[in-house]
Amino acid sequence: MRTKHYVAVAIFMSTAMAGCTGQGKMENISGIDFANMDTTVAAGMNFYQYACGGWMKSHPLTAEYARYGTFEALIENNRKQLQELIEGLATSQNEDGSLGQKIGDLYNLAMDSVKLNQEGIAPIQPKLDEIAALTDKNQIVPMITDLLKCGVGTYFSSYVYADPKNSSLNIFQINQGGINLGEKEYYLDNDSVTSSIREQYKAYIEKLFKLAGFTDDEAKQKMVDVMEIETEIAKASFNAVQQRDPEANYHKMSYDELKSQFPAIDWDAYLQGLGIKEVKELNVSQLEPIKAVETLINTLPVSKHIAYLQYNLLDAAASYLSDDFVTARFDFYGKVLSGRQENSPRWKRAVSAVEGMLGEAVGRMYVEKYFPLAAKERMVKLVKNLQIALAERIQAQEWMSDSTKMRALDKLNAFHVKVGYPDKWKDYSTLEIKKDSYWANCCRASQWGLNDMYSRLGKPVDKDEWLMTPQTVNAYYNPSTNEICFPAGILQYPFFSMEADDAANYGAIGVVIGHEMTHGFDDQGRQFDKDGNLKDWWAEGDAERFKERAQVMVDYFNNIEVLPGLKANGQLTLGENIADHGGLNVAFLAYQHATKDNPLGVVDGFTPEQRFFISYATLWAANIREEDIRSRTKSDPHSLGEWRVNGALPHIQAWYDAFHITPNDSMYVAPEERVNIW
Repeated sequence: MRTKHYVAVAIFMSTAMAGCTGQGKMENISGIDFANMDTTVAAGMNFYQYACGGWMKSHPLTAEYARYGTFEALIENNRKQLQELIEGLATSQNEDGSLGQKIGDLYNLAMDSVKLNQEGIAPIQPKLDEIAALTDKNQIVPMITDLLKCGVGTYFSSYVYADPKNSSLNIFQINQGGINLGEKEYYLDNDSVTSSIREQYKAYIEKLFKLAGFTDDEAKQKMVDVMEIETEIAKASFNAVQQRDPEANYHKMSYDELKSQFPAIDWDAYLQGLGIKEVKELNVSQLEPIKAVETLINTLPVSKHIAYLQYNLLDAAASYLSDDFVTARFDFYGKVLSGRQENSPRWKRAVSAVEGMLGEAVGRMYVEKYFPLAAKERMVKLVKNLQIALAERIQAQEWMSDSTKMRALDKLNAFHVKVGYPDKWKDYSTLEIKKDSYWANCCRASQWGLNDMYSRLGKPVDKDEWLMTPQTVNAYYNPSTNEICFPAGILQYPFFSMEADDAANYGAIGVVIGHEMTHGFDDQGRQFDKDGNLKDWWAEGDAERFKERAQVMVDYFNNIEVLPGLKANGQLTLGENIADHGGLNVAFLAYQHATKDNPLGVVDGFTPEQRFFISYATLWAANIREEDIRSRTKSDPHSLGEWRVNGALPHIQAWYDAFHITPNDSMYVAPEERVNIW
């Protein structure tokens, strides 16, 4: 389980995707490739098929993918550009200690299958032996921190970031963890699909232990021990919906209170292992799973914890070891959980690994070659236009009191906008990349990341820090810093093009901008004030009226059947659905303002308003496997691509007007039943 420090940011897409911005090919200035459409289907019957059917037919799923859409298509193109940059360094002589040396050597180690297969289990064998030598429960916590230095998460996680209620200061925070399947339902639900996944997970655990040299009987017993611990942690863990409640995930206390509340966990040893000298105050996001961990450490025999710790090491390291470990891990996480049929080529995995460890170093090379300044300048202007439009939308809401509107506008005007790339790059000078082993470098990179993060403890929050690399094809809103960020990687066709007209750009990147802005006022974001503090700034009665309107969206999405017998989770996806709803409304209004003096004409029989919505729908064109649909419905706060179109547009009046949708169309929703928030 590779660890990441937890920050509650709202991202446009469900996974952060790496890419470069070489402007994608566009056939005409309308920004619409009409070959992507399927006009044999009526717009009001299935707009997703109408707008994206041609694209989906011409881009069938390959064995490598569980989902392949416009995002993945960009990644394929962009990853090749990254490969060219990285391999240019990997085949050159670089000064020792330079970024070129670090990037090139790391890539070469990831690509060296002969060395990896010769090493086998050897890179992690010493640590497996250290774990096996544990004899007392007091040795467990020091081993937890030892493993963290290699990015191996175990019973819970910790990180340093902004205090949710004092956003200017970085504090120590503890978050639930310890379950490698990610969602508690995988351990507890007993439907046939989940039960099958659980049985195959058990087989995967046994497989890793056997590959590590344990006998069949030993591997089976260790699997039982691992499942016992993970299941007990899962029982106490917050589910994905519960984790979306900021107040319920905030329990600030003194360090003495932490030690008093969870006395069986040696917190002094934990901090010492992380290299932290002192913690005065901290936030424990979820109390119950930490209490469960305390009970497990205090009551289970050390042998069970040995099995659990060894498994977490094996699982985290498997992708960086010999091919038999890589295959075993892919067979479960790739095939079983997502439905993929074959792993990505080694060079793609190597590029991703370099990005994961030296992301901004790669990003710095990338922006120098691929990102035009003119794109950043136009994007900044678009953001300003969207802010003006959202301000109008806020002022027009009849359900909201004037005092709340005023504070909402203050928050909107306080947005910290980031476009393209950071003004200050990360300094990797203290990160050593050596030619000893791939896994050893993973450990050094993880240790560097921990040191970087924990060095911020007690210091002011750096609001200029980026939480995505500039080459990422995505965008995010961070409530703690009240920022919206649009990396260079997303500023390319079909999201954005310098040559496209406003109908296409506002329907695509305009909605992305509006989406991220609306996150500041979704069910989570609205609970943070303009300074990023978790604080109730709404006038009496306004929050209740917001919740009433949001419930309409929850109920609507709860009734969407994504597979036979499987419904969408309207509560889990509420924030992203609100952001899509607001993004569409705000972007359309901004588009109207931008073109009022110079109206656009009809192109190939489509009005500019129609092209706006077609452009939006194109972003979500994708084919997806059933396994991935099930997995995402269980854990992803984003609705599936199909429903970010067919679930969102029936609540947008401008879409009805553009395509003349009537009650005779199956997608029609009566006005009184539509969502109306932002």
